[in-house]
Amino acid sequence: MANTTRRLLRVADPGNGSTAFPLDDASKAIVEELQQDGRRPYATIGKSVGLSEAAVRQRVQRMIDAGVMQIVAVTDPMQLGFKRQAMIGIRCSGDTTEVADRLAELDAVDYVVLTAGTFDAIVEVVCEDDDDLLDLLNKQIRAVPGVTSTETLVYLKLVKQQYNWGTR
Repeated sequence: MANTTRRLLRVADPGNGSTAFPLDDASKAIVEELQQDGRRPYATIGKSVGLSEAAVRQRVQRMIDAGVMQIVAVTDPMQLGFKRQAMIGIRCSGDTTEVADRLAELDAVDYVVLTAGTFDAIVEVVCEDDDDLLDLLNKQIRAVPGVTSTETLVYLKLVKQQYNWGTR
């Protein structure tokens, strides 16, 4: 991502794989425009999708309020002094939702997903360095009740990251 901070749009997932908020073709087109550039002016989007600037603004706000999407600055952690990122596979006993909720409360955790297969949950973490990662694993993640084991996959190089998968 070079030395820049890009504003991108992330489409929120209601958690069950279904769309909780119905999107018509115009709203889907707005989402796709913002996925390309989260700073694109509403007037420009309006011309592209056939709506007024005000109509685009209202639709965007409704989608944000409904949790369909959020517009955030996506940064390169390495450029901000975070030298270690990792994905951690977690095996649990008991209620995996409770474990996931506790993991989501940790500041260094930026992504939590419950999974089927080898791991019950997977989390992504952003740490200052290896010592910070080790401390996070030993004193925070493994201390969460229900966590029985972890497997850490340390990131060596980011090859691709995108948020422009469109709409269905």
